[in-house]
Amino acid sequence: MTTPTTTPTPTRDKPVVALTLGDPAGIGAELIARLLARPEAAARANIVLVGDRWLWEEGQRIAGARVETAEVPDLRAVRGRGGADVPAFLAVDTVAPADVHRARAEAAGGRSVLQVLDRCMDAALAGDIDAICFAPLNKQAMKIGGLRHEDELHHFAEYLGVTGYFCEFNTLGDLWTSRISSHVPMKDVARYITGERIEQAAELLYRSLLASGVPAPRVAIAAFNPHGGDGGVCGREEIEVIEPAVRALQARRWPTEAPFHGPFPADTIFLKAQAGEYQAIVTMYHDQGQIAIKLLGFSRGVTVQGGLPIPITTPAHGTAYDIAGQGKANVDATWQAFLIACRMGTAQRGKFLAAAAA
Repeated sequence: MTTPTTTPTPTRDKPVVALTLGDPAGIGAELIARLLARPEAAARANIVLVGDRWLWEEGQRIAGARVETAEVPDLRAVRGRGGADVPAFLAVDTVAPADVHRARAEAAGGRSVLQVLDRCMDAALAGDIDAICFAPLNKQAMKIGGLRHEDELHHFAEYLGVTGYFCEFNTLGDLWTSRISSHVPMKDVARYITGERIEQAAELLYRSLLASGVPAPRVAIAAFNPHGGDGGVCGREEIEVIEPAVRALQARRWPTEAPFHGPFPADTIFLKAQAGEYQAIVTMYHDQGQIAIKLLGFSRGVTVQGGLPIPITTPAHGTAYDIAGQGKANVDATWQAFLIACRMGTAQRGKFLAAAAA
């Protein structure tokens, strides 16, 4: 853990980052308690924690940490408050302790998650917060609790009125990945591989890296078939779709020089990225990127919700029901998700200030 050596930024100049406690039956509250117990957390952002009071107390008890917070009446009050080194806390009532059973996916927990996230998104749309970092949630609990979409990203996109391309990014340190298809059956993956989707995914990944502070991202495009199709004898998606999309990307003008390359066989491209040749990879389907990222560093992976009008991040692991309540949760991925939210929130804050001054 590194202690900052510079003077903390005044509260009103920091990005406002909302933290949520995630699925109440999982490890989320413990993770947020561990994160906020780090003294350098408050130096990074004007933090506001949004969650049920009893769940926050429980998370601190499990983590063995006591965190000073300053209660606020609503999210509008966060940006202009004093006390830069003390996180704000907005207490909400979304779920009763009696309705939560540790390590079980239940409707009450799913409804709680949705209510808290929706409240944070409302605040972001109003310009009251700059980024959201949420603790792990459980898709099954959310679906039985009212989620009408295949995952939280699609809920975010509809709630925020997104009409353009959006997708999840998975990150590990300096390496980011996106994917052309996500939570769909493998038998349906090929129909998602279109030139338009590849170009949109690659551009969104590139511009998101710029927003997160990477000065000149290099993006690799993965092939779909084994060995990159072997010249067409093992599949023609590379020849007919992926290569033309990469050429189209290369023909356009970008803020930095030659950012797009490929396609590369998926079983070797991560070696090039690990060696530092590329900062990002566009993969064709979920496990093509996820298996590699999680093998490289499961406890440090982050999911970034790409293509939304506000930055939203979360640790890439799940609710870890098997260790919930045992005080064993590793905060590293949550810390990395928070740092990305801070960087992207700073860029978001800059856009908000520029628009207000125009």
